[in-house]
Amino acid sequence: MNRRSFLSTTAAAVIGASMPRAASRQTPGKARFRTGLVAYSYRQALQAKTMTYEDLIRIAVDTGIDGIDMTVYWLPSTSDEYLLGLRRFAYKNRVEIYSIGTRVRLAQPTAELRDQQLTELRKWLDVAQKLGATHVRVFGGNKPEGATLDEAIGFAAETLKRGAEDARARGLILGVEDDGGITDYAKETIEIVKRADSPWVGMNLDIGNFRPPAVYDQIEMSIPYAVSTHVKTEMALDDGKTRAPFDWDRVFTMFAAHGFRGYMGLEYEASGDAGAVVPGYLRRLKELAVKYSG
Repeated sequence: MNRRSFLSTTAAAVIGASMPRAASRQTPGKARFRTGLVAYSYRQALQAKTMTYEDLIRIAVDTGIDGIDMTVYWLPSTSDEYLLGLRRFAYKNRVEIYSIGTRVRLAQPTAELRDQQLTELRKWLDVAQKLGATHVRVFGGNKPEGATLDEAIGFAAETLKRGAEDARARGLILGVEDDGGITDYAKETIEIVKRADSPWVGMNLDIGNFRPPAVYDQIEMSIPYAVSTHVKTEMALDDGKTRAPFDWDRVFTMFAAHGFRGYMGLEYEASGDAGAVVPGYLRRLKELAVKYSG
């Protein structure tokens, strides 16, 4: 093999490895799970400034989980001094800041509004780079007034596709989170990802955010598009009113069957005291990740 052929083959392999499985059409192999803590689990304490992001890293160490999915809402600063200091603290504790969550809303009805969201996204892509994160969460948003659902999906996909180019230039992956609005259901969330048609885009699959009915079915159809996952402790039942505990073994079985390789991050939103119950859930998450990997 000459030098040019070698470089072409190597580049293709690197790009293929970065692509969501739905885009690359890879055959599912052995699952490989990593465990994370989503900062939103401690939202009250972070808002009240009784807890810091450094504290979340300490919790990760104490519970044996692998990484942190940060929300940018409560960053005390976006200065290099703070961000690089936090990155160094995470590294010294061997905890990965693997993801950040933004407030970017994709489904904007005008070119000007879409440009505004992309400007906001670029700011947070730069923050992700400084923190060492490789995944950035964005949201579909609500259906604009006067637009059809299909038109709103089109607006979101266009914004996402353009944002993917900025992400690609930085080596980052964008994950569209199913979180209300036009992403209430798996079908529409997947459609946004498919229309964006980029190997740098996938779903941040939140198993607890789909509206009923058939929540487990919606989770399973989303797994091939998932680039990161939020794990909830409770789900909505088909009556739309009752909530019940998730069957985490069932969830991990589905992900393992699809050969998922990535983070399963706990996002605790139930009514209990996060400080008291989250560490126990994290340890259980770790047990299941070990059980179902490979």
